[in-house]
Amino acid sequence: MVGPEEGREPAHPRSAPAPASSAGAAGHGGRPPCCPYYHEAIELIGRRWTGAIVGVLLNRTTLRFGEIAQAVPELSDRLLSERMKELEARGLVLRTVLPGRPVRVEYGLTEMGRELAPAVRELERWARRWLA
Repeated sequence: MVGPEEGREPAHPRSAPAPASSAGAAGHGGRPPCCPYYHEAIELIGRRWTGAIVGVLLNRTTLRFGEIAQAVPELSDRLLSERMKELEARGLVLRTVLPGRPVRVEYGLTEMGRELAPAVRELERWARRWLA
């Protein structure tokens, strides 16, 4: 079995970034450039309302659309729908349609989404300390 840091490929493979040369580092004032994977992760989770949605989904196995909307006040249905589609497309959220009348839709985090838990919890701890 492969451990969490071993043998994992990004969800959408791409060529590995070229190693920073001394010329490349000089272009950044002598500092190494920002890791492209870190930057992509911050841009994804840092989008407006996305972090809050992921945080809510971390607290329950599955939630319906209305339950997520209730848990994240001030978030419009239109924007929630957009964010849920983005998170599903990126592989963080699984959308499940349950048969019956009326049809019910539930959302839950995938393994990829659940693996954000330690980072989200640490960010919550930091926010309580420094932003409260």
